[in-house]
Amino acid sequence: MANPMKIRAASKDGVTEVKVLMSHEMETGQRKDSSGNLVPAHFITELTATWNGKTVLDAQFGPAVSKNPYLAFKFKGGAKGDKVVVTWKDNKGDSRTDEAAIS
Repeated sequence: MANPMKIRAASKDGVTEVKVLMSHEMETGQRKDSSGNLVPAHFITELTATWNGKTVLDAQFGPAVSKNPYLAFKFKGGAKGDKVVVTWKDNKGDSRTDEAAIS
């Protein structure tokens, strides 16, 4: 299981800004190790963010995303204390879900 995501969410004037730092190797499958063997592909493929059970972001990633991806987005709505939940899944079947309260 991957390390927890670092999630910050803040609401101002009816708009909530969410910043997420994910811990993931994001291997493309094209890099070689010190022995010259290809490192198997291992990357996030799907990401979903919800607020009060409503999907506010649904994204698909590919192998071109950098290691430990950072994502920032905004949505209308959200109040202090509401929960934002972020979930990702990768091409090997691993997944991670974390949440943060809106400040």
